[in-house]
Amino acid sequence: MALREQLLAVAEELRRRKTAGDKTVAVGEDTLVALRAAVAAQNRGAAGEAGAPVPPESPISRPAVAKPDDGASFVRRAPAAAEPEPIREPARKERGAALFGDSASAAKPALKIAPAQEGAAIPPAPVFTLPEGDKATRWAWLKDKVENDPVCRAHVRPGKKVVLGVGTLDAKIFFCGEAPGADEEVQGEPFVGAAGQLLTKMIKAMGVDRGQVYIGNIMNWRPEMPTPPGVEQIGNRPPTAEEMAYCLPYLKAQLEIVQPEVIVALGATASAGLLGAGSFKALGEIRGRWHSFAGRPVMVTYHPSYLLRNNSNRAKRVVWEDLLKVMERAPLPISERQRNFFLER
Repeated sequence: MALREQLLAVAEELRRRKTAGDKTVAVGEDTLVALRAAVAAQNRGAAGEAGAPVPPESPISRPAVAKPDDGASFVRRAPAAAEPEPIREPARKERGAALFGDSASAAKPALKIAPAQEGAAIPPAPVFTLPEGDKATRWAWLKDKVENDPVCRAHVRPGKKVVLGVGTLDAKIFFCGEAPGADEEVQGEPFVGAAGQLLTKMIKAMGVDRGQVYIGNIMNWRPEMPTPPGVEQIGNRPPTAEEMAYCLPYLKAQLEIVQPEVIVALGATASAGLLGAGSFKALGEIRGRWHSFAGRPVMVTYHPSYLLRNNSNRAKRVVWEDLLKVMERAPLPISERQRNFFLER
């Protein structure tokens, strides 16, 4: 992977964390060594050289991937280990302000937009009415409509797929994310990558299987990023308000079909799409409390990717307390053992 693409991927992840309200980021010494080398190379004008390597042991070159299991690792307390010292706000700006894009002098590599992205404007949201019939009939009609929507198809790169939600149509709980990622646009199913595998564990810890809930996204396509022609997109970006507004009727149609008891908004972008972009500044302001969308209760919590980055018992407990409220509202049975997950002993 070229150095330019690596830096774009890192920058996008840092922007995502900043949007989610994170003020610090934990970075190991090997990552700092790689970042310093990358920034030094960029300052020498070598950012566009394809031969610039990343040290093989750097987390940049081998992202962590969560492995699916029966959910036990989500509830099992990880063995104590020394935490890498976090980079505080001043140090973060000093070491890598260009990665956040908040420096006027930051180098911004000029990339040619791939043909699939050129001139793909977002029109007004579609207006439609679901047909009469049972849930399966209505959902099949909606799936066909979404997959053949000309705007959705125009924003999907060649060989990739438009993505609709999956799960039982009688689900009590509707998990809502923001948009498909790299794995999702290949498989045509939401939450199948590392974050999706962790979400499956979280659902398992609630005492139900993934197939007993419904999982969807506001967006039906992966938001495009500037990419050289013939090169796979590296990293993800949050969808724009216009993109989410276009896809929102399809989300509402899924809710009308499934009729869940509870919606769980996963992360800041999904929450902004459901509750309104100006309704909060940081996710911490609204998570853990009940809100409303399309006449249904919404519980806001952190995206599973947050726990992939912050795998501490404290972070897990925060998310778990949100899910306990969801279980009570659904309702689902809660054992004493479940109530005590991630409590310090």
